[in-house]
Amino acid sequence: MLSRTADNLYWIARYLERADTVARLLEVGSRISLLPSAHGYRSEWDSVLQATGMAAAFDRKYGDPVQRNIESFLFFDRDNPSSIASCITAARENGRIVRTALTTQVWDALNTAFQELRGLERMERSTLELSRLTDWTTRHAAMLRGAIDATLLRDDGFNFLNVGYYLERGDNTARLMDVKYYVLLPRVDYVGSGLDNYQWSTLLRAMGSHRAFHWAYGGEVTAAKIADFLIRNPQSPRSLATCSAGLVNHLGRVAKAYGRETAAQERAGALMAAVEGTTVDAIFDEGLHEYLTRFIAETAELATAINDAYLSGEMR
Repeated sequence: MLSRTADNLYWIARYLERADTVARLLEVGSRISLLPSAHGYRSEWDSVLQATGMAAAFDRKYGDPVQRNIESFLFFDRDNPSSIASCITAARENGRIVRTALTTQVWDALNTAFQELRGLERMERSTLELSRLTDWTTRHAAMLRGAIDATLLRDDGFNFLNVGYYLERGDNTARLMDVKYYVLLPRVDYVGSGLDNYQWSTLLRAMGSHRAFHWAYGGEVTAAKIADFLIRNPQSPRSLATCSAGLVNHLGRVAKAYGRETAAQERAGALMAAVEGTTVDAIFDEGLHEYLTRFIAETAELATAINDAYLSGEMR
């Protein structure tokens, strides 16, 4: 496969997964803002911007981090390359370029999302509830993923799509968890309180993992259980363990197809070993925010290795 085709497929997956995560971040902010005593280290909406890494860009254009401005910035703003509108448009353009590498069902899922997005952009913003926008985004992201899994040949194109998905999902799981860090209550005695645990439950619901968590653990919702579920549990579809294992699997299949390993496989293996080798106690001893920040940085280094090995020129 030509590297440019692999690059397009890889970014289709990354852009749609990113759009899905931005929608879930908006859902987290909306749910936490409804809490009667949500007085965190930063406001709930500023916490969303901090977790996305786009706070500086937002501040330059909008300034005041109120809900309406953040909704516009994260959903509709074409000047923001990570807005939902920008991500869906970029994914569809990447799909158009490699149309012959996609099945009809995959292309239809991409193109339908893009055409419906254009319809939403023409509507009066005051008529669009945030819950409608976030549900619309997560539904289309799921439809695309389903079309990929159900119809694509399990070849190197399928592997590069999944590398994009797992890389973006692992990074985004860490960012979603970091939202909770940014709304931690300032007094130590609030940690472990009913409000603290309710915020963790809200995070699970926004990630579509609330029922799965209770199937896996049951009983009381605690920070330690949720950290274990979203970081170390290989049964959790969004956990860092699942995402790093998926990267090792699909990068390993790419290496087998091309007859050699690269630095990408080595870094993916190290990432998986680090996640599997830690404990929740060790994570909280280091600091949850510090651990997540380090994981995000290591994921970025893996993305660079993947690009250098497979996406920046003829595969080598």
